Amino acid sequence: MGIPCITLHDNTERPETCTIGTNELIGTNPSAIKPTLDKLFVGEWKKGGIPELWDGKTAEGIVNILTDIYG
Repeated sequence: MGIPCITLHDNTERPETCTIGTNELIGTNPSAIKPTLDKLFVGEWKKGGIPELWDGKTAEGIVNILTDIYG
């Protein structure tokens, strides 16, 4: 979606949001927040893209599978 995201953790279960998307994993040290926001506000944020298979249709696919099984 091209929306900047800052993750205040040391790791993420979705690393592709950092490598392909616009997420920045900055850890749990509060001192990392200001430099990260500074980078964002001066327009130096990464552009990012949409990870493969992230088509926004997951819910639809799940409903179709459940309907096929139980419908």
